[in-house]
Amino acid sequence: MLVHPPDRPTQLPPGHVNAVGLTLGLIGDEWSLLILRYAIRGARRYGEWRAELPISHAVLTRRLAQLTEMGIFERVEYQSRAKRFEYRLTKRGRDLWPVLLSIWAWEAAWVPEHVESLPAMVHRRCGQEFLPILVCSACLEPVRPRDIAGGFGPSGTWERSAPAATTRRRSGSSFEGGAGMFPQTMALIGNRWSAAILGGAFQGLHRFRDFEQRLGAPPTIIAERLRAFCELGVFEQTPSPERPDWPSYHLTEKGRAFFPVIMTLIDWGQRWFRAAEGPALVYTHQACGRAFQPQFVCDACKAPLRGNEVVVEPPA
Repeated sequence: MLVHPPDRPTQLPPGHVNAVGLTLGLIGDEWSLLILRYAIRGARRYGEWRAELPISHAVLTRRLAQLTEMGIFERVEYQSRAKRFEYRLTKRGRDLWPVLLSIWAWEAAWVPEHVESLPAMVHRRCGQEFLPILVCSACLEPVRPRDIAGGFGPSGTWERSAPAATTRRRSGSSFEGGAGMFPQTMALIGNRWSAAILGGAFQGLHRFRDFEQRLGAPPTIIAERLRAFCELGVFEQTPSPERPDWPSYHLTEKGRAFFPVIMTLIDWGQRWFRAAEGPALVYTHQACGRAFQPQFVCDACKAPLRGNEVVVEPPA
């Protein structure tokens, strides 16, 4: 059984599922993402999540237990007489803030149809509302997908990167959204195979057969996800030059804009899950030639962003 200390990385045994697979299995779940969203905003107690989310007792209990087991929450007694507990984000859990911030920024830019207004984000240092800009931590230059080169590292194979969990989406479809939800993000990474297919696209997969063979997902799921991604405008389908009846699927501008979410997920996973052989994915920023690690800066003052400097303000 793997031990997940909340204040230091989990050490993965040789040949085990790698950091990418563990991260996709853990974060690539709609309920986990929603629970984490409210935790980042201050939720700690069971009743607070039940009040905000249309989630059953059984599902919430299982997700809180899983997130605690994985070192993201710690379960702390706050009322000894009644044996009541709350779930506090650990250092590992608090480190997820760039992922949630990048999700918010993508939804704000690309998804107009929200059930509720997105909250404003204010940079405490400069006092301005801001958008996070993804930069290379080594040179602080803005980064787009084509600026990064690399791929699988020592522990990186398609088989070891397959999502490790067996959670499923809630009924009702992530596409419909709901109170307090990021609707299209849930469609993209709120299901473990959706997250794997999107990650595969950023790794250069384009054809149905490639997704099926590399990822090992059931063909019906691949077909449904590819169709859904096209409907969302994240993928576009084009005829293959080899065979017109074998279409290719390519990321659109909207799909490529999801790059910061993918990069922050990978970065978090590889900092907190360490394979014995080395990292699963290795990237270089081509402009400066240094190993790429994502960082966000404020578009208003250009200063690096820190989690404790991001203030969430209720929508007007």
